[in-house]
Amino acid sequence: MRDAGETFSQALLAWYDRHARVMPWRVGPAERAAGARPDPYRVWLSEVMLQQTTVAAVRDYFHRFTARWPDVAALAAARDEEVMAEWAGLGYYARARNLLKSARAVAGAGGFPGTRAGLLGLPGIGPYTASAIAAIAWDERATVVDGNVERVMARLFRVETPLPAAKPELVALAESLTPAERPGDYAQAVMDLGATICTPRSPACGICPVIALCRARAAGVQADLPRKAPKAERPQRRGTVWALRTPAGWVLERRPERGLLGGMWGLPGDGWDGAGGPAPAAADWQDAGEVRHVFTHFSLVLRVMAAAGDHVALRGAAVPFADFGRRDLPTVMRKAFDLAAAALGPR
Repeated sequence: MRDAGETFSQALLAWYDRHARVMPWRVGPAERAAGARPDPYRVWLSEVMLQQTTVAAVRDYFHRFTARWPDVAALAAARDEEVMAEWAGLGYYARARNLLKSARAVAGAGGFPGTRAGLLGLPGIGPYTASAIAAIAWDERATVVDGNVERVMARLFRVETPLPAAKPELVALAESLTPAERPGDYAQAVMDLGATICTPRSPACGICPVIALCRARAAGVQADLPRKAPKAERPQRRGTVWALRTPAGWVLERRPERGLLGGMWGLPGDGWDGAGGPAPAAADWQDAGEVRHVFTHFSLVLRVMAAAGDHVALRGAAVPFADFGRRDLPTVMRKAFDLAAAALGPR
């Protein structure tokens, strides 16, 4: 296995040296060879953003974050509302809350912990993220396994067990190939391989640098792997939100810190999320239509009711127009707000 692993890593790193993707958070192989080192802050920020999100979706967010908060001390000093507003649209808002908690812990400690084990003590940092940061930032021999790496391993070793049951085997196989030399470049190389050549559909085997080692290719089953167990149908929820525009501002609620869309502004709702309550009192509600949104575990259809009038209910607070922008809302609430604002027309 060691000889096969060395052959694989050598071939992969030689390919990466020529074809590494250019990322705003990445120090490329030529820069590394010249002595440049990755900035742990940029590596950490990118890895948190990339959790359950694509590279294409993250680029603009990363540029905005690093322009506004160029280091961990600047981010740690930011107001929660500012960070959550910049995060809006990336989804999985618990990541943003943990990002701030981690930034404050790191700034308080005087810097990032320099090992995978230390990183695991930070909020929101699990085994994959800790491995990725440790390998890329400090060249620790840590095995990085994301969806791209799972696919590469499943094909390379022809693993027929469906995911997610195959995960432990795929992690063990990835560990067996991780080299002691250049583990950071290797981690990025194997992810690049999965993202650009060993793709989910129609893998480009003809230009793969490790084609000679691929058991799935030899058997002609590469496009069929990795196998996946059938997914349960995503349930659908329905609910209602009320958008009330008063002379003083829009009526909003700050959502609880824990739970769905935690800590963010939202329109009062009827309990589709396990919270909620009755409608804020207003004079003539009008039906502004429906918005649809897909969360990880369910899809949502929200009926949007809109009204303009005085805020006489105890629920929510009228946030002054000058203190609120639609970017302060998470995506699903932004959709609902836009529908309501269009229905009500100019103030």
